[in-house]
Amino acid sequence: MSESTTAPAPFRQAVASLSAVRPRRELVVSALDAPPRLAPFTWAMSVEADASRPAGEDLDEPDTSGRLILLHDPDGQDAWEGTFRLVCFVQARLEREQLGDEMLPIIAWSWLTEAFDQHRAAYVALGGTVTQTSSVRFGDIAGPRRDDDVELRASWTPTGDDLTCHADAFCTAVATAAGLPPVGVARLGHRIV
Repeated sequence: MSESTTAPAPFRQAVASLSAVRPRRELVVSALDAPPRLAPFTWAMSVEADASRPAGEDLDEPDTSGRLILLHDPDGQDAWEGTFRLVCFVQARLEREQLGDEMLPIIAWSWLTEAFDQHRAAYVALGGTVTQTSSVRFGDIAGPRRDDDVELRASWTPTGDDLTCHADAFCTAVATAAGLPPVGVARLGHRIV
């Protein structure tokens, strides 16, 4: 958004409702620079999680991360079926036993759709993809030799004026992708007998 352009009130209200999200403490939420050319008005945030990290500890390289982008075109777009569009990207590391699992794309898609249901986040025009990726590192590149990830990309048009439930649903999807248990459920530890 250019500095000479004042954001319309509906966009400011949408940003305020998305910014009002209060995620669980294992998640780190931060503002991002939104891609400027996708719509006349844009806003973005990132959410990071690591199922193995103690709550409150900084994430150097999270196991799971996501971005949520708000797009607003006051004139609307036919494909959006409205004036707002939410776009998300979630990337999560896979465990060895998950590699090649034919059900993984369906499960990954359910992270988002079940989160919508849980938070009563109403929407239209939902679409997206789930992709399994594998990369092998060579030479002097630091990090694990092999990374296997699942990537969820989706976009939808929120219905209603308050978008907080959509931010809550997105945070829930990232937490689920990270393997965090539902809020209020304790993670089972290894018991030494």
